[in-house]
Amino acid sequence: MFSSVLGYPEPPTDVPGILTDSGDFFVSASAAEARPAASCACAHTPYGCRAGRSRLGAVRMLSGARRVADASIFDPWRAAGSLQKNIVGAVLFAAVALIPALGAYGVEFGDMPPRPSDLFAVLLTLAQCLPLAMRVNRPGISLVLVSSAFAAHQLLGYPPTIAGLGLFVAVYSVGRHQREWRAVVAGLGIVGYVGLAVAMSLSGSPDQPFDFATFFVVVAAAWAVGAGARALAVSRLAQQRLLAEAALSEERARIARELHDIVTHHVTAMVVQADAAQFIAPPPSGRLGESLAAISGTGRRALGELRYLLGTIDPGEPVSLPLAGSVEEIVATASSLGMPVSLVETGEPRELAGSVRLAMYRVVQESLTNARKHAPGSLSTVNIHHGTDAITVEVMTAPASSPVPGRFRAGRGIRGLEARVGLLGGELYAGPGTDGGFRVTAHIPTRSEQ
Repeated sequence: MFSSVLGYPEPPTDVPGILTDSGDFFVSASAAEARPAASCACAHTPYGCRAGRSRLGAVRMLSGARRVADASIFDPWRAAGSLQKNIVGAVLFAAVALIPALGAYGVEFGDMPPRPSDLFAVLLTLAQCLPLAMRVNRPGISLVLVSSAFAAHQLLGYPPTIAGLGLFVAVYSVGRHQREWRAVVAGLGIVGYVGLAVAMSLSGSPDQPFDFATFFVVVAAAWAVGAGARALAVSRLAQQRLLAEAALSEERARIARELHDIVTHHVTAMVVQADAAQFIAPPPSGRLGESLAAISGTGRRALGELRYLLGTIDPGEPVSLPLAGSVEEIVATASSLGMPVSLVETGEPRELAGSVRLAMYRVVQESLTNARKHAPGSLSTVNIHHGTDAITVEVMTAPASSPVPGRFRAGRGIRGLEARVGLLGGELYAGPGTDGGFRVTAHIPTRSEQ
């Protein structure tokens, strides 16, 4: 019964099954088989009589047509922006306002001597409706246009129309959507209203000051409702932002705990085993001892940087810059791993800020790591020039013995370097060199942090 009232097709009453919320009707095979054969004179199937199946097909077809119609009608409206929706609303409002029979529900202000409607009255009616299309994007302009048309319509004594309600909509929209100069707009509105009241009094309006004050209170109430709606929306937005920040902080703390419990454990185990291996008899010597010492030193440095990372992620932990090692240590470590690398420094070294020193360290570290992965055995040259107000770091890697097309690509490490150097006001280039190899150049201002 209810589905017929709402316009939905009724399910077949003689076919056992379930009608879902979406309008689909599913037949119960067990109930159909248990149904007496004498209840219908037509041929039966395991899923009910053929007549019932025909009605079932009609139900499904109508349900599908309804869903398609809903999607074709409402989806474009949901996807439209506020301006498009307000344009449609303003046009519909203007069309309704032109109906003379609805004039009794309009707004009459000032009781001016009546004047018959003409073409100018129609234009003023449209001017009180169509500017409402801008009530969200340009509420101030919308109010100026609508109120001016309303004032002219009332002063000339044209017959009332429901277009006068557009004034209250425009005032509400200013209270709700005006972002800047709210006090100025309100002050200009008060001055304009006082001017309209004076002009009506001088033009023969029989209304008393109490009448003008009453109408002003109604208009101010529309603005107050809009301002209250704006304050409520701002409060909700702030609450949602606080909830999102709390959820983000909780998730970051959870990630920090996971990193500490998993990564720190394994790195610590690696360092302990590397240190223990150096005391096993016979004592390691030569390349083996150097490799174990390098593993131990790298692990300890990784633990220090991991603590810095955990402090960055977890807002409850103190954050301090990790102690960046020297470029000489990176070059020495790479050489101990059998990588051909040379270091050339020019200019006069000076004391650098912690962030600048860390950025320089990361550029060299990432560049040599990429060279070791993508061009093993190729010579890498690290050039560092200390300028008066900037430091330039350049790492050039010779072409690989067996180059692979597209091997050098800007991955996560390079993108991270670009962001790090950019935050200091510098620039970074990473790409092919003139000799066919790969070049990373970073220009980092040294006066970005005093």
